[in-house]
Amino acid sequence: MIHIALLRAVNVGGRSLKMAALTAMFDELGFAGARTLLQSGNVVFDAGAKKGASLESLLETETEKRLGLRADYVVRTPKEWSAAIAKNPFPREAKSDPAHLVLMPLKSAPSAAQMSALEAAIRGRERAKAVGRELYLVYPDGIGPSKLTIAVIEKALATRGTARNWNTVLKLRDLVV
Repeated sequence: MIHIALLRAVNVGGRSLKMAALTAMFDELGFAGARTLLQSGNVVFDAGAKKGASLESLLETETEKRLGLRADYVVRTPKEWSAAIAKNPFPREAKSDPAHLVLMPLKSAPSAAQMSALEAAIRGRERAKAVGRELYLVYPDGIGPSKLTIAVIEKALATRGTARNWNTVLKLRDLVV
């Protein structure tokens, strides 16, 4: 079965990983057709019968063992990815400013209390909405200067995730449809 694997925080802040090495690791693990998108740790591959949290755990363990990089993975199927696109609560921003709309797939769905904590942590004009294990974020003044960082989000939600702007979200969809 085809999956999308998203690595958290690679090729930023001095954490470098060559996509060719990543693809080779997927091949060595017996996953067919591994291909990457951009240089930020987006991999589309056939995981065979493996899925879910056990697949994420395997990839995390093998990436550290084989490539010397400790990194979280969030994995979704094409069906889950398409559903995340369809359920986007910010359709206007998706059309008018997709670079400032972010999808953050999470390891687990946040509770209402955790979302309230996240909303209380927002200091600017950013907006956040969760739909299941997907968090949607709008950064109208840009992502770089925002105080709503991944660390702030993960602390409030008590889970890990990785963010992709809407343009990348759509490119990944196009790779798996």
